[in-house]
Amino acid sequence: QVQLVESGGGLVQAGGSLRLSCAASGRTFSTYAMAWFRQAPGREREFVAALSFSGGITYYGDSVKGRSTISRDNDKNTIYLQMHSLKAEDTDVYYCAPRSSGSYYLLQSYDYWGRGTQVTVSS
Repeated sequence: QVQLVESGGGLVQAGGSLRLSCAASGRTFSTYAMAWFRQAPGREREFVAALSFSGGITYYGDSVKGRSTISRDNDKNTIYLQMHSLKAEDTDVYYCAPRSSGSYYLLQSYDYWGRGTQVTVSS
């Protein structure tokens, strides 16, 4: 079982940037595709971005496409989400997860989650 710790969230003004990090435990980290999701109270967890185990293939949700970059450093067991041009609607708790099976875009493809990191964008 992998353990995940997200960090890097905070309060930022609209138009600003943030880089989120997700540190994972476990020797098999480099064999997992990884993803970021986000969730606001009362809403379903939403796909943000994902990347293959090597980092060579990336996927983005429509809400962040063109404004975000997902990457990973397998030597550090860490993935990142660099976000630019932040909007008030990006305010959410952001979670990372390793993909178990199935579509990168679907919540049910992921079984383990960290506690998340809060991103708040002020307008």
